[in-house]
Amino acid sequence: MEINVNFLDNLRLEAKFDDFTVITDQPIRYKGDGSAPSPFDYFLASSALCAAYFVRVYCLSRDIPTDNIRLSQNNIVDPENRYNQIFKIQVELPEDISEKDRQGILRSIDRCTVKKVIQTGPDFQIETVENLAEDAQALLMVAPDAEHQTFIEGKDLPLEQTIANMTRILADLGMKIEIASWRNIVPHVWSLHIRDTASPMCFTNGKGATKESALCSALGEFIERLNCNFFYNDQYFGEEIANAEFVHYPNEKWFALEDDDALPAGILDDYTLAIYNPDGELGGSNLVDTNSGRADRGICSLPFVRQSDGEVVYFPSNLIENLFLSNGMSAGNTLYEAEVQCLSEIFERAVKKEILEQEIALPDVPREVLEKYPAIIEGIEELEKQGFPILVKDASLGGQFPVMCVTLMNPRTGGVFASFGAHPSFHVALERSLTELMQGRSFEGLNDVPPPTFNSLEVTEPQNFVEHFIDSTGVVSWRFFSASSDYEFVEWDFTGNHSETNAEEATDLFNILSEMGKEVYVATYEALGAPACRILVPGYSEVYPVEDLIWDNTNKALDYREDILNLHSLDEDQLEDLVERLEESQIDNYETIITLIGVEFDENTVWGQLTVLELKLLIYLALQRHEEALELVESFLQYNDNTVERGLFYQAVRAVLEITLDDELVLDDYIVNLQRMFGEENMKAVVGSVDGSLRFHGLTPTNMQLEGLDKHLRLIESYKKLHAARAAKYAG
Repeated sequence: MEINVNFLDNLRLEAKFDDFTVITDQPIRYKGDGSAPSPFDYFLASSALCAAYFVRVYCLSRDIPTDNIRLSQNNIVDPENRYNQIFKIQVELPEDISEKDRQGILRSIDRCTVKKVIQTGPDFQIETVENLAEDAQALLMVAPDAEHQTFIEGKDLPLEQTIANMTRILADLGMKIEIASWRNIVPHVWSLHIRDTASPMCFTNGKGATKESALCSALGEFIERLNCNFFYNDQYFGEEIANAEFVHYPNEKWFALEDDDALPAGILDDYTLAIYNPDGELGGSNLVDTNSGRADRGICSLPFVRQSDGEVVYFPSNLIENLFLSNGMSAGNTLYEAEVQCLSEIFERAVKKEILEQEIALPDVPREVLEKYPAIIEGIEELEKQGFPILVKDASLGGQFPVMCVTLMNPRTGGVFASFGAHPSFHVALERSLTELMQGRSFEGLNDVPPPTFNSLEVTEPQNFVEHFIDSTGVVSWRFFSASSDYEFVEWDFTGNHSETNAEEATDLFNILSEMGKEVYVATYEALGAPACRILVPGYSEVYPVEDLIWDNTNKALDYREDILNLHSLDEDQLEDLVERLEESQIDNYETIITLIGVEFDENTVWGQLTVLELKLLIYLALQRHEEALELVESFLQYNDNTVERGLFYQAVRAVLEITLDDELVLDDYIVNLQRMFGEENMKAVVGSVDGSLRFHGLTPTNMQLEGLDKHLRLIESYKKLHAARAAKYAG
């Protein structure tokens, strides 16, 4: 994590990281003003808070109330060496907590991250740089050692060289990459989380059987998502990029909108039109680019090469971002390596969807086959030792597809978690299934997986597949666990006994799709310095249903973005128009404004928590439409998951609205006790909101230039680095 420090007045300091600001000071006896804790005080508090966090997680996972649990930390200082200290953490537990849970809570405290870092002993490296803002040296860069090269199946370069190449690419782009967390709680199963220090929204997770392979996975995914603009999916690029010569890629093409809203000629082809516009309902306006919002420029479309004949077909960027998410993108040491990875994931997700939705019972992998892979066995045995039965399944559907499945059962909660992996190699696909299972997860995190069901409608509901795609936590059918499998086990191998190159394996995978009658479309990207590709298989690799292009398109943001960002400067007629459009829309009242308009707000602000319902409520208050406001206040309070402070504000609003709407009640008769209940400052804001003298309490003014929205501006700055690199490559 990158922490930037600013020097304030006297000895006060300001540390900024992510969306947070921490102020420190020194006691008056040390010539400070005593206005805030000292840096060392924060350090001491961090270990106590970290210990309490792990207690809380343990208790939440077991429905143990923490109301009567107390935790305290004392620091015992060696009088002869003040840097030698004992951190004594004491926990007071209620008598009704079982001995098993008492020991579990103590073990959970022992896992405190702050404690482990202190015990390990961090390494401090101190240096000067010419310019902090321009120092883009990637934090992971190390020179590869020719004497220590690790090759793994499926990769065209040793892991050490891959790490060096990818970190250099990111450094050249001006991105500092940091490792935010590592996990290795099961043998031969590593995972990590990396992110851009300047824009933490740009992050990826990696997994692998070793530390190095997991890091390669995370870096490769980061570069893949940069190439395919995935970090910026659905997000507003800002006016500068929207008005630039190109928005996404220099080779994009814009198709002017037709007067009758028909799809312009030249977009898609006959094969894809039959999939995406079967009934002729899809209009050009449905495909306007969400990121730029430039309907006046038309439909921004990106070139893909049709594999059956090499023809270029233009896909609207809007269609891609609405339907495919990250499915079908990859980066590698070579283009063929990237294609194998990309196609493998497409098969993994498509086969997984078929298995889940058709409630297919898969065959177990025989023990004698598993024993060929001792590292896999060791990881599985550790999970079972922790109390999680593991099922290893052949998901190839009778040898048709290179897919495996590892399923975890949690007897503590009755939940199950089915993890799939794919690769032409049986071993690699199996390893990926296991590492995917534990990617970024703790043992406690496995308590959140849902139980299986015999309700077929619940399993086949489209959102269930989306949940499985995002983090594999969707619902699985009980029929999946039948001992009577629908297919025979096949010890398949799509690698020609490991003799095939990535180029040959890619061809084989493309051929499987061709034999299925699928058209495949490929875009390749090398402008950022590493081969990457995006592969679309219409009618097969989509994550969201095609109907979303019409009924839940992200470009609905264009109907509201400008008005919402300019909210404070709208007059009454404009506010009436905005709230009427929101009421008439099919938008869920609990959809966040972040999601609706594609703009990132600091989640710790009112903007960051704002929903469509609360926005309408604030507009009704501004318009003095008290009856409508009271109705929405009731809904807000009934389903409120906002902050306690915001909830109390609306409790007070409800009381004042009820008094205002009752002809027999006078606010002055109640104001004193309302102030005692909710506080004078809060009541001043409430009364001002109800009488119209204060509009949009808690929402700081902004505009289409995104003034004050640092989180989103950092995201745009990140994208501008890619935009500049693409422009330079195109010009060169």
